[in-house]
Amino acid sequence: MQTPVATAPDYLDLQIPAGLTLLDVPVVDATNETLKGYGELVSDRHNHTVEIARWPAQGWRPVDTDSGDEAGTVEGTFRFWWEGDVLRGQNEAVGGDYILGYSADPASASREQASGPRDHVYLWHCNYHPDGGQVFYPMNGEPFVTPLALPGDDIKPDDFVCFRFDGSCGLYIHPGIWHEGVFPTVETGSFFDKQGRVHARVSVDFAREFGLLLKVPL
Repeated sequence: MQTPVATAPDYLDLQIPAGLTLLDVPVVDATNETLKGYGELVSDRHNHTVEIARWPAQGWRPVDTDSGDEAGTVEGTFRFWWEGDVLRGQNEAVGGDYILGYSADPASASREQASGPRDHVYLWHCNYHPDGGQVFYPMNGEPFVTPLALPGDDIKPDDFVCFRFDGSCGLYIHPGIWHEGVFPTVETGSFFDKQGRVHARVSVDFAREFGLLLKVPL
């Protein structure tokens, strides 16, 4: 395992090495029971509460209890689509533009045409938001999956579980939950997104830190 670098990933120029080990992520159906600790199902996308975490104290003096959690939330559409073997995402709420994963070896993946069935995503990266929770809700009933892991910076690839949704409801995750958007099991998907406005990210790069990719089934 390599030491993480304190810099932002270049989400559109990944330079992932070829021939990395693949780690299968176990899959469970998403229910409020299976999601305990990670989050919960969402039926009302606009009124579901998003937790905002108070800014941490820098020393022994505490942050005043009427401050540090006032940035609120931001909303927008999070779009997902395939370009050949490459899964793309754009989060309009925070201005994000990403390559999220691949359906083939990243070193040989084509942006023009799929080289095989898109029945999985090879995932290179995940992150968490320490400042707030996040809602994902399918705007057209798209079924989707998402790999999640519980909080903690000493994250390991085999800590992840993939949750499967039938499209009849959305997902809310707590602050600090490791994730990487959501992956529609159809060609494209548009999701209502609501999250903390600060949008702090803490990242793990599976390819460079662990020499592998997560294999997430669709």
